[in-house]
Amino acid sequence: MGKHIDDAHRHIGVLPAYPFYGGPPVRPDTTAKATVRDFLASLDAEGVERALVLPNYGVPDPQVAFDLNALALEAAQADDRVRCGLWVSPKASDAARNDDALALVGEEGVAALKTSFLLGGDPDDPDCAEQLDRIFTTAAAHDLVVHVHTSPGAASDVDRIGHLVDRYGDDTRIHLVHLGGGMSGHLKLIGGRLFDWIEAGKQVYTDTSWAIGFAPTWLVAEIERRGVGHDRVLFATDTPWGDFAGEHARLSAAAGDGDLARTFFTENFEALYG
Repeated sequence: MGKHIDDAHRHIGVLPAYPFYGGPPVRPDTTAKATVRDFLASLDAEGVERALVLPNYGVPDPQVAFDLNALALEAAQADDRVRCGLWVSPKASDAARNDDALALVGEEGVAALKTSFLLGGDPDDPDCAEQLDRIFTTAAAHDLVVHVHTSPGAASDVDRIGHLVDRYGDDTRIHLVHLGGGMSGHLKLIGGRLFDWIEAGKQVYTDTSWAIGFAPTWLVAEIERRGVGHDRVLFATDTPWGDFAGEHARLSAAAGDGDLARTFFTENFEALYG
């Protein structure tokens, strides 16, 4: 690949088949890695120097993602190139599962807590308030990053996730995955909110996985125009839901070959995930 590359977001574990949207049971995560050995081999094959690994998730059974915390932690402790994030849930019904996950925050290799509203819950749902507070305050206390999925509409929309940045971003580092996750999210974040949060002192970061083609180029232009944000953008593949080749090409085209590319592909990972 010719340069040092760190991946700030990829998954480990294979999900069970599930009948999404009323169709037949399918297993779309075709490049998912079921073992630590295969996961590490994928880093070697792609030329990734270091990575943050997270439990794979997506089927509506919370136990599947929670069970994969052990595999993510095993990967982080097997190779010092790897750090891991632990899956945690915003839902009150998962409080006991969160107890088990949060008991691992002091383990070697843990750098983040990962949560999403794709499996239920809402940033403003009173039912989620206690668990969300546990997640963000635990991360702050242990110097961890909270990884939060973003995608347009519903509970993962930037409008909703932004409430968490406003509420916790002074004390907790928050990684907004997928740069908003689609057209509306890109427009909201790049069009102002990301930079406004940074200038207000919020510890907010993002990555360009899933980004529509125009977004990384516009993001770079806005960083240059506003003079902030170069230290808040990370390269990430979201493998197996994204792919290295596509994500690498897209961000490389926007960032070029100089200092900004080095910041996005390496230095910001070092600063955030060590």
